[in-house]
Amino acid sequence: MALLISGGRVLAGGLEIADLRVRDGVIAPSDTALPDNVLRLDASGLLVLPGLVDCHGDAFERHIMPRPGVSFDIDLALRDADRALLASGITTAFHGVTWSWEPGLRGAENARRLIEAIERLAPELGADTRFHLRHETYNLDAEPEILAWLAAGRVGLLAFNDHMEGTLKSRSRPDKVGKMVERTGLSHEDFMLLVENVHSRRDEVPASIARLAAAARAAGVPALSHDDMTPQMRRWYRDLGVSVAEFPIDEETTREAAAHGEPIVFGAPNVVRGGSHTGCPAAEEMVRQGLCTILASDYYYPALPLAPFILAERGAASFEAAWKLVSQGPAEALGLFDRGVIAPGKRADLVLVAAEPQPRIVATIAGGRVVHLVDQRILA
Repeated sequence: MALLISGGRVLAGGLEIADLRVRDGVIAPSDTALPDNVLRLDASGLLVLPGLVDCHGDAFERHIMPRPGVSFDIDLALRDADRALLASGITTAFHGVTWSWEPGLRGAENARRLIEAIERLAPELGADTRFHLRHETYNLDAEPEILAWLAAGRVGLLAFNDHMEGTLKSRSRPDKVGKMVERTGLSHEDFMLLVENVHSRRDEVPASIARLAAAARAAGVPALSHDDMTPQMRRWYRDLGVSVAEFPIDEETTREAAAHGEPIVFGAPNVVRGGSHTGCPAAEEMVRQGLCTILASDYYYPALPLAPFILAERGAASFEAAWKLVSQGPAEALGLFDRGVIAPGKRADLVLVAAEPQPRIVATIAGGRVVHLVDQRILA
């Protein structure tokens, strides 16, 4: 498919009114000849921006299990999530699939079903959809299977999660532990026994992490450490080749990553809501201080395209720098150098945005295909 997008303010370095040509799925030079049947889009009054790259999104879980204990077919859920992604301008999506030691939504069978479904459905989905394995580090029995997945090229991104400490602290809070129990389908007593049994193997965890990190490096799979709690933890992961800091829990730890030029991920909902709901650093302030290089949708897709506008409006960053946090920043950190910017030869992942009164995605183009359109008046 060939496209001619005319009259929009194109973000290519700065924002300038320009025409944009797309052919064979990539951005074409301005003098490229296009066929007579080219699809013309009138982007007058719209912003034409690089498509969003979401390195961490788990909102799809609500498409699978919209209520505790109520599950729907995974294929149906992923197709529905794809439509939600495209409506938010997300053209590259890493579905954050947690494989934990607990059963249920985040258990082994669900992880296996999801990786198979993503592989099976990927060709028909609008967004370039990839598997982000969020490995709970106490899930020791999963290590052999994860090693095999890495070697086979089935994992797009590997994150090391450790929610055991939070789980142990939650034992004294019925509201918190109740949500965990609901998610697993276990009785309260069985869940508590499971926690104790899993925690009893804590001395085996560091060596398992090291083996998995080495396997990810060998397979060329980017690796993230999730919720780094101290600078020492960030340094430990760095020594293992885990180079991306995802949601560090305090400013000191964030600065440790920044001092070494490492990619640092915070959540876009944190920006939109005006702060973290868990008491972690405010993403807007981290952006102001140059301590955030990537924003992720985390648990709410619409926050990702909205966050750069909020950051620019509040003076935390220029709009160009803010949009980089959701496009070029994550693309480069994950080795996806074919996207994230608007330039000849790059993948034609684009979003057309009406900036006023509230930013609204008018059209999404992924790999040169129009995959989302809400205003047919732009069809020239």
